[in-house]
Amino acid sequence: MCPSVSCDVYVPRQTWKSSCENQDDQYHRTAEPHQREAAPATTVGQKNIGMEGPLVDREGYPRADVDIYQVRTARHNIICLQNDHQSIMKEIEEALHNLHAREKEKRQKDEAEAKAEARQHNQPLPNAFAKVDAVTPGSPASMCGLQVGDEIIAFGSVNTNNFQTLQNIATVVQHSEGKPLSVTVVRDGKSIHLGLTPQRWNGKGLLGCNIIPIKDEAFTWLKLCYSWFTCWNMD
Repeated sequence: MCPSVSCDVYVPRQTWKSSCENQDDQYHRTAEPHQREAAPATTVGQKNIGMEGPLVDREGYPRADVDIYQVRTARHNIICLQNDHQSIMKEIEEALHNLHAREKEKRQKDEAEAKAEARQHNQPLPNAFAKVDAVTPGSPASMCGLQVGDEIIAFGSVNTNNFQTLQNIATVVQHSEGKPLSVTVVRDGKSIHLGLTPQRWNGKGLLGCNIIPIKDEAFTWLKLCYSWFTCWNMD
């Protein structure tokens, strides 16, 4: 019988590398997802191996002082997390950009509306041509918000420039029964827009309010001066 002899079996370097890679690939194929993701990031800290440390020794053999499979799995998971982090940060950046853009657009719109409103307030109001001296409760005029003392500067198509007599307003009312009219009045020095719909109700007329013309003081003074001048010439 031959004596028993203990000997080391030589394995080529390339065979070791291929074996490591094949076993690592087999682990990734067969391991459950939670097992693959459970590899702690601290694994790459083994022996200060980090993310770039070599997994083979100087002779090209797999290092025996580290868990190669766990290290490679941890590296893979860290890279995936880094990619996910970059993707999420990019989405956050785009969302913030869109948010600031909308806020800027809204601020510019608000500023433009404020400037337009300020210009409108600074502009002198047209002279009123009629005044509301009575409003019946429950009437269309009352329901639309018309109040006693409101000075009318626009009533449908009638305005300061084309108003002649109250018949102008009466004509508009008759032709607008059941249709909303835009009425602009001056109240406490401010312009107020109202929607008035002439319609039948329990009281008289289609409005339920009394409107009287506002006399133009300048025109009255001119007529008075003209009368005095005429009388003086006759004398």
